Amino acid sequence: MMQDWRLRRATAADAPAVAMVAAASFLETFAGILPGEDIVAHCARNSAAAKFAAWADDPASVVTVAEHPDGLAPVGYSLLTTPDLPIDPLPGDVELRRIYTLSLTRGTGLGHRLMALALDDAAALGAKRVLLGVLGTNVRARSFYEREGFILAGTRRFNVGAGWYDDVIYARAL
Repeated sequence: MMQDWRLRRATAADAPAVAMVAAASFLETFAGILPGEDIVAHCARNSAAAKFAAWADDPASVVTVAEHPDGLAPVGYSLLTTPDLPIDPLPGDVELRRIYTLSLTRGTGLGHRLMALALDDAAALGAKRVLLGVLGTNVRARSFYEREGFILAGTRRFNVGAGWYDDVIYARAL
């Protein structure tokens, strides 16, 4: 089922809406995989509205919000920003720090549309390569990134609440 999702660059005024979909999508993705209290702590620390407002105001970052065509509720988002990964960055690297959609969008092409726009925005920022990190055991996300042309570039340990997890790092040249 295809929807006419509305994708647009978020501003600082959109930060509460993006923070809400960020927390909801993280919870939806990792409930049953990560401990609940770790999910809550992680979202409180990393998906606060103030963080999204700062990214929206940062000229080196792009926050995109995806909205449902009926009522414009936020249903997904992406975040491009300066890399913070344990690999040697190359000149022109940008990190796709986040790309999430709610499950009601699954199978509609929204993830691909968000990715295509993120890659276009990365190129517009002058990036030569896009990096991202993902939980190593998240087969669904890893398959998506590989279909989108990303290849393995490294690993990292990633903290969520009180736990540490093994992530893989992907890269895609632009």
